[in-house]
Amino acid sequence: MKSLIDLHTHTIASGHAYSTWNENVQAARKKGLKAVGMSEHAKMMPGTCGDLYFYNFKVLPKQIEDMQIYNGIEANIYDYKGSIDVEEPILTKVDYIIASMHIPCLPKGTIRQNTETLLGAMRNPYVKIIGHPDDARYPLDYEELTAAATAEKVALELNNSSLHPLSARVDGAKCIRELLEKCIDNHTMIIMGTDSHYCEQVGDFAESYKILEELQFPQEQIINMDLSRLSYVLNK
Repeated sequence: MKSLIDLHTHTIASGHAYSTWNENVQAARKKGLKAVGMSEHAKMMPGTCGDLYFYNFKVLPKQIEDMQIYNGIEANIYDYKGSIDVEEPILTKVDYIIASMHIPCLPKGTIRQNTETLLGAMRNPYVKIIGHPDDARYPLDYEELTAAATAEKVALELNNSSLHPLSARVDGAKCIRELLEKCIDNHTMIIMGTDSHYCEQVGDFAESYKILEELQFPQEQIINMDLSRLSYVLNK
Protein backbone atom coordinates (compact mmCIF):
# COMPACT_ATOMS: atom_id res chain seq x y z
CA MET A 1 0.00 0.00 0.00
CA LYS A 2 1.42 3.34 -1.04
CA SER A 3 -0.30 6.71 -0.80
CA LEU A 4 0.32 9.15 -3.65
CA ILE A 5 -1.45 12.06 -1.96
CA ASP A 6 -1.40 14.08 1.26
CA LEU A 7 -3.77 17.06 1.34
CA HIS A 8 -3.86 17.63 5.10
CA THR A 9 -0.64 19.41 6.08
CA HIS A 10 0.07 22.59 8.03
CA THR A 11 2.91 25.11 7.95
CA ILE A 12 4.02 27.91 10.27
CA ALA A 13 1.17 29.96 8.76
CA SER A 14 -1.26 28.01 10.96
CA GLY A 15 0.47 29.36 14.04
CA HIS A 16 1.04 26.08 15.87
CA ALA A 17 2.99 24.15 13.22
CA TYR A 18 6.76 24.21 12.82
CA SER A 19 7.77 23.96 9.15
CA THR A 20 7.59 26.23 6.13
CA TRP A 21 5.65 25.75 2.89
CA ASN A 22 8.84 24.82 1.05
CA GLU A 23 9.93 22.36 3.76
CA ASN A 24 6.59 20.56 3.44
CA VAL A 25 6.91 20.44 -0.35
CA GLN A 26 10.44 19.03 -0.20
CA ALA A 27 9.39 16.46 2.40
CA ALA A 28 6.55 15.36 0.11
CA ARG A 29 8.98 14.94 -2.80
CA LYS A 30 11.30 12.91 -0.59
CA LYS A 31 8.41 10.59 0.34
CA GLY A 32 7.55 10.08 -3.33
CA LEU A 33 4.15 11.77 -3.25
CA LYS A 34 2.57 12.83 -6.52
CA ALA A 35 0.25 15.41 -4.96
CA VAL A 36 0.57 17.47 -1.80
CA GLY A 37 -1.63 20.17 -0.34
CA MET A 38 -1.24 22.78 2.36
CA SER A 39 -4.42 23.28 4.38
CA GLU A 40 -3.89 26.07 6.87
CA HIS A 41 -6.48 26.64 9.57
CA ALA A 42 -9.17 29.17 8.81
CA LYS A 43 -9.63 32.35 10.82
CA MET A 44 -11.43 31.08 13.96
CA MET A 45 -8.47 28.92 15.04
CA PRO A 46 -6.41 30.95 17.54
CA GLY A 47 -3.06 32.08 16.12
CA THR A 48 -3.68 31.19 12.48
CA CYS A 49 -3.10 33.39 9.43
CA GLY A 50 -5.54 36.05 8.23
CA ASP A 51 -7.74 35.92 5.14
CA LEU A 52 -5.10 37.76 3.08
CA TYR A 53 -2.94 34.61 3.13
CA PHE A 54 -5.51 32.76 1.02
CA TYR A 55 -5.80 35.59 -1.55
CA ASN A 56 -2.19 35.36 -2.75
CA PHE A 57 -1.83 31.77 -3.97
CA LYS A 58 -0.90 33.11 -7.43
CA VAL A 59 2.73 33.49 -6.27
CA LEU A 60 3.08 29.76 -5.54
CA PRO A 61 4.02 27.06 -8.05
CA LYS A 62 1.34 24.52 -8.92
CA GLN A 63 3.81 21.82 -9.89
CA ILE A 64 7.40 20.87 -9.07
CA GLU A 65 8.77 18.21 -11.41
CA ASP A 66 6.11 15.47 -11.41
CA MET A 67 4.37 16.50 -8.18
CA GLN A 68 1.17 18.56 -8.16
CA ILE A 69 0.76 21.17 -5.41
CA TYR A 70 -2.63 22.22 -4.09
CA ASN A 71 -3.64 25.08 -1.82
CA GLY A 72 -6.51 24.26 0.51
CA ILE A 73 -7.91 25.35 3.84
CA GLU A 74 -9.04 23.56 6.99
CA ALA A 75 -12.29 25.26 7.88
CA ASN A 76 -13.55 25.34 11.44
CA ILE A 77 -17.15 24.28 12.01
CA TYR A 78 -18.52 26.70 14.59
CA ASP A 79 -22.15 25.72 15.23
CA TYR A 80 -24.37 22.65 15.27
CA LYS A 81 -25.77 23.59 11.85
CA GLY A 82 -22.39 22.83 10.28
CA SER A 83 -21.49 26.43 9.41
CA ILE A 84 -17.84 27.04 8.51
CA ASP A 85 -15.63 30.11 8.95
CA VAL A 86 -14.87 30.49 5.23
CA GLU A 87 -16.69 32.87 2.91
CA GLU A 88 -16.27 34.31 -0.57
CA PRO A 89 -13.86 34.95 -2.17
CA ILE A 90 -11.83 32.31 -0.32
CA LEU A 91 -14.45 29.63 -1.02
CA THR A 92 -13.63 29.79 -4.70
CA LYS A 93 -9.91 30.58 -4.42
CA VAL A 94 -8.87 27.41 -2.58
CA ASP A 95 -8.41 24.08 -4.32
CA TYR A 96 -10.24 22.15 -1.60
CA ILE A 97 -11.85 22.57 1.81
CA ILE A 98 -11.50 20.27 4.79
CA ALA A 99 -14.21 20.96 7.39
CA SER A 100 -13.40 19.91 10.95
CA MET A 101 -14.68 20.19 14.50
CA HIS A 102 -12.08 21.73 16.84
CA ILE A 103 -12.34 22.27 20.58
CA PRO A 104 -11.40 26.01 20.42
CA CYS A 105 -14.18 26.66 17.91
CA LEU A 106 -17.09 24.32 18.74
CA PRO A 107 -18.32 23.08 22.13
CA LYS A 108 -18.54 19.32 22.60
CA GLY A 109 -22.08 18.17 21.85
CA THR A 110 -24.24 15.08 22.07
CA ILE A 111 -24.10 12.30 19.47
CA ARG A 112 -27.16 13.85 17.80
CA GLN A 113 -25.73 17.37 17.82
CA ASN A 114 -22.32 16.30 16.52
CA THR A 115 -23.78 14.12 13.78
CA GLU A 116 -26.16 16.88 12.65
CA THR A 117 -23.18 19.26 12.65
CA LEU A 118 -21.25 17.15 10.14
CA LEU A 119 -24.35 16.44 8.05
CA GLY A 120 -24.86 20.19 7.80
CA ALA A 121 -21.24 20.77 6.80
CA MET A 122 -21.49 18.11 4.09
CA ARG A 123 -24.45 19.91 2.54
CA ASN A 124 -22.15 22.86 1.81
CA PRO A 125 -21.20 22.32 -1.87
CA TYR A 126 -17.64 23.53 -1.21
CA VAL A 127 -16.96 20.99 1.55
CA LYS A 128 -15.70 17.73 0.07
CA ILE A 129 -13.63 16.40 3.00
CA ILE A 130 -14.66 15.96 6.64
CA GLY A 131 -11.54 16.16 8.79
CA HIS A 132 -10.77 13.73 11.63
CA PRO A 133 -14.28 12.46 12.48
CA ASP A 134 -12.62 10.21 15.06
CA ASP A 135 -12.56 12.04 18.39
CA ALA A 136 -14.58 10.53 21.26
CA ARG A 137 -14.95 14.05 22.66
CA TYR A 138 -17.31 14.54 19.68
CA PRO A 139 -19.22 11.21 19.59
CA LEU A 140 -20.88 10.44 16.25
CA ASP A 141 -23.43 8.12 14.68
CA TYR A 142 -21.09 6.50 12.15
CA GLU A 143 -23.86 4.64 10.36
CA GLU A 144 -25.69 7.87 9.60
CA LEU A 145 -22.50 9.80 8.88
CA THR A 146 -21.09 7.34 6.35
CA ALA A 147 -24.41 6.87 4.57
CA ALA A 148 -24.77 10.65 4.23
CA ALA A 149 -21.17 11.05 3.03
CA THR A 150 -21.81 8.51 0.27
CA ALA A 151 -25.02 10.29 -0.76
CA GLU A 152 -23.37 13.73 -0.74
CA LYS A 153 -20.18 12.47 -2.44
CA VAL A 154 -18.00 13.71 0.43
CA ALA A 155 -14.85 11.91 1.59
CA LEU A 156 -14.28 11.13 5.27
CA GLU A 157 -10.73 11.48 6.52
CA LEU A 158 -8.57 8.77 8.02
CA ASN A 159 -6.35 11.06 10.04
CA ASN A 160 -2.94 9.56 10.77
CA SER A 161 -2.24 11.95 13.64
CA SER A 162 -5.31 10.67 15.51
CA LEU A 163 -3.49 7.35 15.84
CA HIS A 164 -0.47 8.96 17.52
CA PRO A 165 -0.18 8.10 21.23
CA LEU A 166 0.25 11.80 22.09
CA SER A 167 -2.75 12.96 20.08
CA ALA A 168 -5.07 15.36 21.91
CA ARG A 169 -8.02 13.48 20.41
CA VAL A 170 -9.58 10.76 22.53
CA ASP A 171 -9.87 7.06 21.56
CA GLY A 172 -8.74 7.75 18.00
CA ALA A 173 -7.94 4.15 17.09
CA LYS A 174 -11.27 2.84 18.42
CA CYS A 175 -13.26 5.54 16.66
CA ILE A 176 -11.37 5.04 13.40
CA ARG A 177 -12.09 1.31 13.39
CA GLU A 178 -15.80 1.98 13.89
CA LEU A 179 -15.72 4.64 11.18
CA LEU A 180 -13.92 2.45 8.64
CA GLU A 181 -16.18 -0.53 9.26
CA LYS A 182 -19.22 1.61 8.47
CA CYS A 183 -17.42 3.07 5.43
CA ILE A 184 -17.04 -0.47 4.09
CA ASP A 185 -20.73 -1.20 4.67
CA ASN A 186 -21.89 2.03 3.02
CA HIS A 187 -19.26 2.19 0.24
CA THR A 188 -18.00 5.53 1.54
CA MET A 189 -14.89 7.10 0.06
CA ILE A 190 -12.09 7.99 2.46
CA ILE A 191 -8.98 10.11 2.13
CA MET A 192 -5.91 9.62 4.28
CA GLY A 193 -4.37 12.78 5.70
CA THR A 194 -1.33 13.10 7.92
CA ASP A 195 -2.50 16.35 9.54
CA SER A 196 1.22 17.04 9.77
CA HIS A 197 2.42 20.00 11.81
CA TYR A 198 6.10 19.23 11.14
CA CYS A 199 7.56 18.49 7.71
CA GLU A 200 8.91 15.02 8.52
CA GLN A 201 5.32 13.87 9.14
CA VAL A 202 4.22 14.77 5.60
CA GLY A 203 3.36 11.60 3.67
CA ASP A 204 3.92 9.32 6.68
CA PHE A 205 0.87 7.05 6.82
CA ALA A 206 2.44 4.14 8.69
CA GLU A 207 -0.28 3.87 11.35
CA SER A 208 -3.07 4.34 8.81
CA TYR A 209 -1.71 1.53 6.65
CA LYS A 210 -1.76 -0.84 9.63
CA ILE A 211 -5.41 -0.28 10.41
CA LEU A 212 -6.47 -0.40 6.75
CA GLU A 213 -4.69 -3.71 6.27
CA GLU A 214 -6.12 -5.08 9.51
CA LEU A 215 -9.66 -4.32 8.33
CA GLN A 216 -8.92 -5.33 4.71
CA PHE A 217 -10.33 -2.00 3.63
CA PRO A 218 -11.16 -1.87 -0.12
CA GLN A 219 -8.45 0.10 -1.92
CA GLU A 220 -10.94 1.34 -4.48
CA GLN A 221 -12.53 3.40 -1.68
CA ILE A 222 -9.24 5.16 -0.82
CA ILE A 223 -8.69 8.38 -2.77
CA ASN A 224 -4.94 8.37 -2.04
CA MET A 225 -4.32 5.28 -4.14
CA ASP A 226 -5.09 6.86 -7.52
CA LEU A 227 -4.45 10.44 -8.70
CA SER A 228 -7.55 10.34 -10.88
CA ARG A 229 -9.65 10.13 -7.70
CA LEU A 230 -8.54 13.59 -6.61
CA SER A 231 -11.39 15.12 -8.57
CA TYR A 232 -13.72 13.69 -5.91
CA VAL A 233 -12.48 16.26 -3.38
CA LEU A 234 -11.19 19.20 -5.43
CA ASN A 235 -13.09 22.50 -5.64
CA LYS A 236 -15.12 22.60 -8.85
